[in-house]
Amino acid sequence: MSQTKASRMEAACSLLAESERRYLLYQLAETDRANLDHLMTQIAAWKLDIPPAQVDEDLRQRVYVSMVHNHLPRLADYDIIEYDLRSGDIVLAEGFDDIKPLLDQFRQTEEEVEIRQLPPL
Repeated sequence: MSQTKASRMEAACSLLAESERRYLLYQLAETDRANLDHLMTQIAAWKLDIPPAQVDEDLRQRVYVSMVHNHLPRLADYDIIEYDLRSGDIVLAEGFDDIKPLLDQFRQTEEEVEIRQLPPL
């Protein structure tokens, strides 16, 4: 495997290692675009495996801050998404196609309850 392919694979794994980024990309994979304000509750609920109704404003705010200061810029740096903080709009970019097969594998694994309930490695 060439150094370039290895570096891209390591970057893809690093990007998808964070659950907030995966959950955002799962949503975008279905709709091609999303609004950050509308996603905060859903991302928090997915992350904690709780119903959206149990997500309070403090938790929404923490997810928002982590998305704005960490996850969105990182995904944009790798051309996975494009976003506009003023409007909150997020859309897929050309680089998404590079990580989609790996994202699909993560999603398939995370949807299996038995696997989600295993202790962390």
